[in-house]
Amino acid sequence: MTLDELRAEQPLAGLKVLIVVENLPVPFDRRVWMEARTLAAAGARVSVICPTGKGHEERHWEAEGIQVYRHPLPLDASGAMGYLLEYGAALVWETWLALRIKISRGFHVIHGCNPPDLIFLVALPFKLLGVRYLFDHHDINPELYEAKFGKRGFFWKLMRLFERLTFASARVSIATNESYRSIAIDRGHMAPEDVFIVRSGPDLSRLERLPENPAWRKGRRYMVGYVGVMGDQEGIDLLLEAVAYLVKGKGREDIQFCLVGGGPSLDKLQRQSEEMGLSDFVTFTGRAPDHDLFEILSTADVCVNPDRVNEMNDKSTMNKILEYMAFEKPIVQFDVTEGRYSAQEASLYARANDPADMADKIGELLDDKARRARMGHYGRARVESEMSWPHQVPALIAAYQRIWKGRG
Repeated sequence: MTLDELRAEQPLAGLKVLIVVENLPVPFDRRVWMEARTLAAAGARVSVICPTGKGHEERHWEAEGIQVYRHPLPLDASGAMGYLLEYGAALVWETWLALRIKISRGFHVIHGCNPPDLIFLVALPFKLLGVRYLFDHHDINPELYEAKFGKRGFFWKLMRLFERLTFASARVSIATNESYRSIAIDRGHMAPEDVFIVRSGPDLSRLERLPENPAWRKGRRYMVGYVGVMGDQEGIDLLLEAVAYLVKGKGREDIQFCLVGGGPSLDKLQRQSEEMGLSDFVTFTGRAPDHDLFEILSTADVCVNPDRVNEMNDKSTMNKILEYMAFEKPIVQFDVTEGRYSAQEASLYARANDPADMADKIGELLDDKARRARMGHYGRARVESEMSWPHQVPALIAAYQRIWKGRG
């Protein structure tokens, strides 16, 4: 379903929605921005609360009739105290801005996007006024905590409690895949009819394939691309080990690796690359503007997803996989349930957390141009026919019709 079709039908006319997201600014958060645009096209009045971020410093911003209210946050958190400071500051700002928006623009539904699983606290006071809470489940926080810190214990149990309270507060939940839907039903005790799958399908009209730019190859024959967060749980250290295996173990000095993204581990990973003697073969761009991102993806011969095999990554759908497929790129990743579901024949699957096997599969693909082309075509066709954003729109509208049923 296209936005033009929604504008003609107006299935959500009269509805007022407040979206709250903490971990990324809007419109940089592509999923949230697509949701906001879709709801607005369907006739809803949409407001968004989010943090500021690089390139998105304006405290109030408007586009397509959507009002975005941004607030400052402490720098990227690390450790229990850092997260406590970040989450506490966010809750204060979100509650204050929600009150302002309720008075000035109004809302019938608060649409909370995790992480963290604390946004239900913003929604609770407004539920007394008849506002309904819709939970948009982006990350499984107990598993995310375990992936980041390698342990369970008190804070892991606290994450499970917050998750349970979030589902208990929600009238409707949106899951990004079948694994998350099962969690909402089994752990969250939600009725199956109240849980809708809305995948983070790419908006193909906004992902622009550009001419290749040889400058990104740094004079080398091949280029391997990565797009994503530079964090401890993303497995970039395993990717660097794979690079070392290829360059030093296999003598493959014809490959340039270009890694796009920012995050709390960026500086540490750059130091690790230098200490491993890989600086000449690995480019860290940091967070890049769309033009550079699209150019890098258009230039890459192969794209990689080195996310470690763990409970978090096995159950999560990574946006980067679908973006690689949208750019018609073959993929190498470790074998995880939702990654395999998304990519299917567009990817090769390395043994769990094995950098040498990942390296071998990267080299195997680079040496087979015809296979790369077949895999890339398959991935693009799969996105166009099943996974892109227009295919997700009916489920999003159905979720809102469910939560707004009987409003009169």
